[in-house]
Amino acid sequence: MNSTPQSLHVLNRLGFGPRPGDLDAVRQLGVDRYIERQLDPESIPEPDDLTRRIDGLRTLRMTPVELFLEFQQPLRQAAKDDPDARKMARRAARQVIMEAVEARIVRAANGVRQLQEVMAAFWFNHFNVFAGKGLCGIWTGAFEEEAIRPHTMGRFRDLLGATAKHPAMLFYLDNWQNTAPNAPGSHGKFDGINENYAREVMELHTLGVNGGYRQNDVIALAHILTGWGLVKRGAQGGQARPRQNFSAQDFSANNFQPRAHGIFGPFSFRRWRQRNSNNPPRANRVIGQYGFFFDASRHDFTAQTILGNTIPGGGIEQGEQALDLLARSPATANHLSYQLAQYFVADNPPPALVKRMANRYLATDGDIRQVLATLFASNEFRDPRNYNSKFKTPYEYVISAVRATGAPVVNVLPLAGMMSQLGMPLYGCQTPDGYKNTREAWLNPDAMMLRLSFATGLGAGRLPLDRRPDGDFGGRGAFKKSGEPRPARFDGKPQFNRKPQFNGRTNAPDPAQLALTLGDQFSPRTADAVESAPTQLRAPLILGSPEFMLR
Repeated sequence: MNSTPQSLHVLNRLGFGPRPGDLDAVRQLGVDRYIERQLDPESIPEPDDLTRRIDGLRTLRMTPVELFLEFQQPLRQAAKDDPDARKMARRAARQVIMEAVEARIVRAANGVRQLQEVMAAFWFNHFNVFAGKGLCGIWTGAFEEEAIRPHTMGRFRDLLGATAKHPAMLFYLDNWQNTAPNAPGSHGKFDGINENYAREVMELHTLGVNGGYRQNDVIALAHILTGWGLVKRGAQGGQARPRQNFSAQDFSANNFQPRAHGIFGPFSFRRWRQRNSNNPPRANRVIGQYGFFFDASRHDFTAQTILGNTIPGGGIEQGEQALDLLARSPATANHLSYQLAQYFVADNPPPALVKRMANRYLATDGDIRQVLATLFASNEFRDPRNYNSKFKTPYEYVISAVRATGAPVVNVLPLAGMMSQLGMPLYGCQTPDGYKNTREAWLNPDAMMLRLSFATGLGAGRLPLDRRPDGDFGGRGAFKKSGEPRPARFDGKPQFNRKPQFNGRTNAPDPAQLALTLGDQFSPRTADAVESAPTQLRAPLILGSPEFMLR
């Protein structure tokens, strides 16, 4: 399997398309060996310049608690009548999401661990959180770094657990407020059952909409997940320290006696202790590495029945058992296999392939790498009828265009801006179901005109990618999509919906080299149009061609 179409197929599906020289490298290595290496990203050395750049993004190395202390606490402490102080605090907070966007784009555009980047984007979209919702603005990047990236090709159960406990997900789907009715810790925002996360973890993250669960299962799971929430350091406060000197010990019982702290402040256990002197709280100091806190005073300790299975009464272990049950369900195996096959093979994936992938999932206890290996070895994945059958999302189109030209990406703003203009701002999907990856979601006349505009700017060397931008991303309204109402107050977040500026002076890509990079796989009509066009328009025509819109 070493022909140009097959090599191009794996570059387009396991990654974001070829960079100059990639096609020859895959043909020389062999498609099977290329797939094998991509399934083991640690075996592929990253370029030194990319590693240095990612290492230079300081906020990527900060935990959610550190991020809160450095970027959110000053804003809360700034006097309401001091607009200058609040403006400075918001400006500082924008650095966090800016660095997350920069890391995602440069890794995808310049990285060689392409399948790792594809799976990071896939799983983030699967477990979507919206950066425009409150504290998610400073926690979304940490969510990707801590909960998604370490588990992209590991066991799904580990991925599910990491996302369930991460502050970004807890806040986005409101499970941090989920409290047993009449619990000792019930007060203010923590008052009653919140089903949001329980419903989405079944419908979107695991079983799927037709996965066999009912409303009573959602309610039972919500009760099981009561008390799963957020923590901050003790009332004494303190400054955030570098990650290597910062651990869960900073949130020890000494820092919380006699109070437990949610992200919005303390509440007393005194009344509970008085009423339950002979029945002390169980496991009320379970604290996670990144700021997860199990609060027994808000938990429902009673037994629950979910999907016909009884989970005995208890503490945090009830939630762990429920996640085990969901991760090992045949419905989850089928749902995840369908989504993976839809992304990598076809908008309507072959049922036989989905079934084989689901069987492999169940046989390996949810080993994502093994499921992907089954997919990539399948006849369906390697069937030429499925080549170039997937319409690129805005994210895939922009990244693949930059990769094809080999353009340096110092400034990510024009790329992030174009993604937003096309309706797919990074970290900007407001709904928990994430962005679609099918043709019908993205193919429309307005979007095609915007893509052609971008192709013209990039192909003519007029995108300022080679220099750092002046200023920053901007202020409010960051993730507003065209035609949608502006989200509720959204201060301190990057404004990606500005139109990209086509005032750069980089070197325009050579059209002959660009065609060679892409395997020269163009229809006669496209080839004739490129050949007959003026030299300066040939690269834009290639990047705006129907063939380049597909992967």
